[in-house]
Amino acid sequence: MDSRRPLSLLPRLAIALVLATAIAWAVINRYTLDAAAIEAWLREVGPLAPALFVAIWVLATLLFLPGAVLGLLGGALFGPVWGTAWNLAGATIGAVLAFLAARYLAGGWVARRAGGRLGWLLASVEAEGWRFVAVTRLVPLFPFNLLNYALGLTRIGFWPYVVTTLICMLPGTFAYTWLGYAGREAIAGGEGLVQKILLAIGLLALVAFIPRLVRRFRRGRVRWTTAEALRDRLEQDPDLTVVDVRGPGEFAGPGGHIPGARNLPVDEIAERPDALGSDRTRPVVLVCKTDKRSARAADALRAAGFADVTVLRGGMERWTALGYGVDAGPVRAAAATATEEAS
Repeated sequence: MDSRRPLSLLPRLAIALVLATAIAWAVINRYTLDAAAIEAWLREVGPLAPALFVAIWVLATLLFLPGAVLGLLGGALFGPVWGTAWNLAGATIGAVLAFLAARYLAGGWVARRAGGRLGWLLASVEAEGWRFVAVTRLVPLFPFNLLNYALGLTRIGFWPYVVTTLICMLPGTFAYTWLGYAGREAIAGGEGLVQKILLAIGLLALVAFIPRLVRRFRRGRVRWTTAEALRDRLEQDPDLTVVDVRGPGEFAGPGGHIPGARNLPVDEIAERPDALGSDRTRPVVLVCKTDKRSARAADALRAAGFADVTVLRGGMERWTALGYGVDAGPVRAAAATATEEAS
């Protein structure tokens, strides 16, 4: 056993202990967060106020403190434009640091040990990549602070995470900032008060409507899986339904196909989806040379009532590039296999 390995873990363990202790303290005392005291302190520091405000945002994001209070405070202190800029800067920097902390502390451990449903879930998230980040920023399915750490445990790219987070948090950040600004104007009795309040309400309504728009957009979107995840699933479930939607010549050609895959060309899927069997709740994974034809086939299968359809991102090109095994030879038609299962 390498004696240096325990020593290499010490910095991670120390950072994890400090971070966990700070989070626990912050969560226990989160309701003592005094926005008025923070505002008074920021007004006293003068030109340093924006930098300190961003630093507070970063700490709040790392320590699971409520960000809505800070979002409103940013609008009240700095106005709608600069308030949005400082709110977005603080939330984004905090999200990035939480992402990096989770990746440094446990990303490798999770990647090595994740299996079964957890491994499949991580692989699905990674296959979606920035798209998953965009959806979760626009549709807050999970608490923002927790999501930052959770995404760090995946292999989603750093820059896609940063850019998508920055862009997709902008609508909600601006809405909260404007609401804080309008609230301050209401207290001060500023001009155009009614218009500002109506605009604030309109912005909040728009942000609340975004999740519905995203769900409608994603209803027809493709669900992806990676070659690595598909190989692991096949090892655990050799009877998983894998359908190759290329023509018979490609399927049985020199490049081969995934062992156990059935062949149903994309042009025939819409006409005879029953070739895949009568159970439309079974998971189906679609494969082609890249992933263009299988993505089209996924739309056809969903329209035919198949509930769990996934597409192999990168198709056979990705599968063979990773050196995974293939079969070549006579076509194993989906219709013939469905007949075998029925008998």
